[in-house]
Amino acid sequence: MKNIKDLIKKRWFANALAGCITVAFYLILSNINLVWETIMGFIGYFSTVIGGIVIAYLMNPLAEVYQRKVFKKVNSESARWTLSIVCSVVTVVLFVAVIMSMLIPQLFESVVTFVGNIDSYAKALQTFLHTSIKNYEKFEHLVVSSENIINTVVNYIKDNSSKIIDISTSAGKSVVTWVISFILSVYMLSAKHRICNGAKQFMEATLTEEHFNSIMSFLNRCNFILNRYVVFSLIDGLIVGSVNAIFMLIFGMQYIGLVSVVVGVTNLVPTFGPIVGGVIGGFILLMVKPVHALIFIIFIILLQTVDGYIIKPKLFGNTLGISGLLILLFILVGGSIWGIIGILIAIPLAAITDYIYREIFMPYLKSRHKKLKNNSESPQKVPVASDEESTGKSKKSGGQKK
Repeated sequence: MKNIKDLIKKRWFANALAGCITVAFYLILSNINLVWETIMGFIGYFSTVIGGIVIAYLMNPLAEVYQRKVFKKVNSESARWTLSIVCSVVTVVLFVAVIMSMLIPQLFESVVTFVGNIDSYAKALQTFLHTSIKNYEKFEHLVVSSENIINTVVNYIKDNSSKIIDISTSAGKSVVTWVISFILSVYMLSAKHRICNGAKQFMEATLTEEHFNSIMSFLNRCNFILNRYVVFSLIDGLIVGSVNAIFMLIFGMQYIGLVSVVVGVTNLVPTFGPIVGGVIGGFILLMVKPVHALIFIIFIILLQTVDGYIIKPKLFGNTLGISGLLILLFILVGGSIWGIIGILIAIPLAAITDYIYREIFMPYLKSRHKKLKNNSESPQKVPVASDEESTGKSKKSGGQKK
């Protein structure tokens, strides 16, 4: 290590290292698409493992709740954790089964209804455009253009309806992958304490005490942010979906389960999710009864206003404490890089970045600035001659006098 530090201090080595880094950075930027495809392809090989880690992390808070609240009287810690994992798995499986039992039949029915009545929908829309714009000669060309667009969309849907089989096949492969990831997550949860203890022992053996404590503090803070965000986002989505289901039930609307699940799930996506959920739900209801679609859109606007200004502040409080501009920036960047996954993790990533900036980077800069300021203000020390040097000088001066 000392030889490496001495080598870095040499000017020729520093210049050569800077040149190599510059060339490597230029090659990466000039081939950014190839580099990104290579990275994503490499990650794709571990998609099942990554999915298992994500599912295990999401199930961990539920297992801890069972461990603290339900099985707290069980003496054996391993038995308590095993029972908590079993109950968590049963809870998740039952929840997914209930959602799928409501979602799949209504989704199939809505698709069949849409494909079967698409001609009548197109004719009704064309009639509406004719009756609305027939008195305005300036807009007659818009009617012709809109009719062409409608006919094109209808023909495209009819011609590509056979692709539903391909979509179903790819969806089936994804389901198999997620099932394997789910099974893997159960094994990861069962080995959670062993994995965490092993990682902690490795860091203690390789790091200094100061670095170990700082890294553990950082990881605990990141875990706190992610856990709180995931748990309260799921609670918020459940509240919004339930309120939407109650509203649709009161007004006698159809596809209550399908629309409510769509609204609740899309509510997990920050900023743009509620808009997408409202549009999808309104479109589904438009196929059945346009009046219900209009009422639904108005209700969704009111519900999202209440959710944004009352429900979410009550749930999250000041835990995240980040600006809206930073969240929007991370949503745009994350969405462009990782798609829907990037949008979902944008807020916790923004919170972690803000924490690094405020709690780690800024204190480091302040301490460094203070140290440099103290060094510049401290008086320069005048070298003091030793006793031997002073004695020698006095003898020399005495000899010169003689």
